[in-house]
Amino acid sequence: MDIDRYRNFHFIGCGGAGMVGLALIMHEKGFRVSGSDLKASLNTGVLQEKGIRVSIGHSPSNLPEDKNTFIVRSSAISESNPEFAAAIPRGLPHLRRGEFLAEIAKSYELVISVAGCHGKTSVTGLIAHILRKCGEKPGFMVGGKVTGWKYSGGAGDGRIFVTESDESDGTQIHLSSNIAVVNNVEDDHSWSVGGEQILYDNFAKFAENSKKLIYAPSPLADKIFAFHKNKNSLDLKGLSAKFADMKEWGGFQKINAAVAVEAVAEAGIDRQEAGKHARTFPGIERRMSERYQKDDFHLIEDYAHHPTEVAASIAALRERFPGHFLRVVFQPHRYARLEKYIDQLACELRKADEVIVVPVFAAWSEKGKVSSEDLVRKIGKTAKSADSDWKPLAKSLLETKREKEILAIIGAGDIDEIITILAKIFNSENGNAG
Repeated sequence: MDIDRYRNFHFIGCGGAGMVGLALIMHEKGFRVSGSDLKASLNTGVLQEKGIRVSIGHSPSNLPEDKNTFIVRSSAISESNPEFAAAIPRGLPHLRRGEFLAEIAKSYELVISVAGCHGKTSVTGLIAHILRKCGEKPGFMVGGKVTGWKYSGGAGDGRIFVTESDESDGTQIHLSSNIAVVNNVEDDHSWSVGGEQILYDNFAKFAENSKKLIYAPSPLADKIFAFHKNKNSLDLKGLSAKFADMKEWGGFQKINAAVAVEAVAEAGIDRQEAGKHARTFPGIERRMSERYQKDDFHLIEDYAHHPTEVAASIAALRERFPGHFLRVVFQPHRYARLEKYIDQLACELRKADEVIVVPVFAAWSEKGKVSSEDLVRKIGKTAKSADSDWKPLAKSLLETKREKEILAIIGAGDIDEIITILAKIFNSENGNAG
């Protein structure tokens, strides 16, 4: 498919983490770009700042009148969406986000793609950061915002393209890469792709579509990727030991750095130079981000939503702040994930001193059989429920905070909205942020 022959690109669900970068890339390439989303957000604001027309709310009237228009829809946008449904009888060509990403990648000489159930956004950002520091001008699509970067996507100079590949909707099978990186493989999102085996088959297809595969070994990953004839199973312990001096949060960040260095080395970047620049990576927003600090009180935001991620985050906080009271405000992400992992989540959250669980962030999914209250009961006496009415909750957290405390706001949904409220209250009541 030659997408370059179209004049207009309209993104339905343009505020999504995986959509905003694609819209920015096409805008930078010189195409006319427009989009819509259910509500205004920081991402829609970024697009509007670039001069991109963004409509709030979905309606057939949002579609460009020009017949030479290509439609890109988020995975959150169903075929019954009124805006998307109106594009079909007009004969407008369309692709899902991940399918369109694969088409963009075809225009680059060298594609580095990053997949995995955890850490792919951080590793993608790391690779792009290292390449830029080494004088390259890569195109990039990061499913989050690199701290200090204004945009999560850019066209680059057309030579190298760095992107993350999302397993949640099955579209990773369409992406062809020169270098494919797989951080890890676990059973996450199996409910949205048709089952556990299909999820693993999709990872295998993603690897099959790559000339070189770099992956983190595990019994499951070794089995899935056994067929690949040009693979590198990383010695994570040995490689991450080279980054023992890094002061970032937890051992997983050292592993991320090691994986990123191996990827760029495969692309021709000197390992020593890459390692030096990996140490200067500012991180990804909402990934162990310190939002406020005064004396021994720290407000931390993290994106963890899978038991493995929650375990890593809590371990990193304990390591970084020994002797502090650890209070976690947790928002479960998707009913299907909570139902599948409720016991594991309870086990990991129990390692905090206190846990406040707010209602599930559904992420366009239907209500499930379990709830946040069920998770609270599983955790036990250290847990309690709270409404997702952020202002009263923020006030309560302020009134009950301890002098030596880590307040960790954890979740991948809209729980980040409480961060702004908390930081504002803490700054006004207790002085300036550190």
